[in-house]
Amino acid sequence: MGKPTDLLQGTVDLLVLKTLALEPMHGWGIAQRIRQTSKDVLQVNQGALYPALHRLEQNGWITARWRESDHNRRAKFYSLTPAGRKCLAREEAQWKRLSGAIGLVLRQS
Repeated sequence: MGKPTDLLQGTVDLLVLKTLALEPMHGWGIAQRIRQTSKDVLQVNQGALYPALHRLEQNGWITARWRESDHNRRAKFYSLTPAGRKCLAREEAQWKRLSGAIGLVLRQS
């Protein structure tokens, strides 16, 4: 498989929100889930992930609390808020609209 792809800021936010819609997770778990779900194509590095988590928390779209991880270590677990679910729905709709439009341009002869 090819080299993992770095992601743009808004895309990272969308992927984090979508991942947290499934269940609360800690940062490393979020990055791993995105990588696994994308079949190793998308990779969110710490330099992009933690600023995104902070930004999403500041916007009220996620909350965080400390708890024990599966490996008995304290980790900050992030959860989607009701406002985050609304934001996710808006952003998913916008992404589908944008990617559909890009697809139309790429299909032209």
